[in-house]
Amino acid sequence: MQFGIFSVGDVTTDPVTGTTPSEHERIKAMVAIALKAEEVGLDVFATGEHHNPPFVPSSPTTMLGYIAARTERIILSTATTLITTNDPVKIAEDYAMLQHLAGGRVDLMMGRGNTGPVYPWFGQDIRQGIPLAIENYALLHRLWREDVVDWQGRFRTPLQGFTATPRPLDGVPPFVWHGSIRSPEIAEQAAYYGDGFFANNIFWPKEHFVRLIGLYRERFAHYGHGAPEQAIVGLGGQVFMRKNSQDAVREFRPYFDNAPVYGHGPSLEEFTEQTPLTVGSPQEVIDRTLTFRDTFGDYQRQLFLMDHAGLPLKTVLEQLDILGEEVVPVLRKEFAAGRPGQVPDGPSHAALVARRDAEAAQGQQIAADTAS
Repeated sequence: MQFGIFSVGDVTTDPVTGTTPSEHERIKAMVAIALKAEEVGLDVFATGEHHNPPFVPSSPTTMLGYIAARTERIILSTATTLITTNDPVKIAEDYAMLQHLAGGRVDLMMGRGNTGPVYPWFGQDIRQGIPLAIENYALLHRLWREDVVDWQGRFRTPLQGFTATPRPLDGVPPFVWHGSIRSPEIAEQAAYYGDGFFANNIFWPKEHFVRLIGLYRERFAHYGHGAPEQAIVGLGGQVFMRKNSQDAVREFRPYFDNAPVYGHGPSLEEFTEQTPLTVGSPQEVIDRTLTFRDTFGDYQRQLFLMDHAGLPLKTVLEQLDILGEEVVPVLRKEFAAGRPGQVPDGPSHAALVARRDAEAAQGQQIAADTAS
């Protein structure tokens, strides 16, 4: 089981102090948060991709490459790589380069993006979002697995005898998650390729995501990748913690009430009842997070959103200390207890290389047995 954090990189005014960080301050804060995540023992840091204010992470590979040079262990991921508006050739080359620089500590989460104006900025039509996601990923999948690619599709110029460089590290592409909050087509896509499915269940009631994850597991098995419980699932979450719940609620309420993403809507109490948002003590976060397995089954990756809504960097770093010292160690132990042996661990480059080599050895043995 992997635990980590993801950031959307919003620049939001602190409603308590009235201070708005500059873009430079926000970018540096995201780096500090990533370094802190490794320091406190988390497994993953993920950044979103946005090309419009008030967000700053327009170039995830630049940010993750810089963080890779300053870390040793943590997996560096995207919380969204825009498969619809990025050229799959550029994705293939950029993330293979990042994979080499980070020693394999890289994976991606493909997403369509939910900001309509971004599509025409990159020459695309949001009404073609699903077909773009399907076609672009089909090309990306081939570019990482075939040394020479001929391609013709609807949305980009044809390729003839094209080789993406550099080739993936050890001949094994970065692991891919397909992220979705609403689209069964994306769950189907993840299942078809045997990739991971990340249900960012931070805004909608759990019943919606139960259906999406259930569809992904069923289709994963249908395509012959393993049993439904062997499908690779990731979940989102939001937490704010203090020693006692009353202090946590009192401190977080002005941030919730004024946050552009969910302020001025349901009350904090209504939102925590309807979504995974947990505002309280570390034990309350532990208890709430453990219920995710009861709802969605055993899964591989849990990411928390912790640096949003204008929270100051000092507070976010305090939250990470609590998460790493008091929450995640207990979650690791509890999630491991009773976990069926056939349920896979969270994906890593080393595990993917080992699986590739084991499958190759098995194929060689079958060939030898057949020949004899």
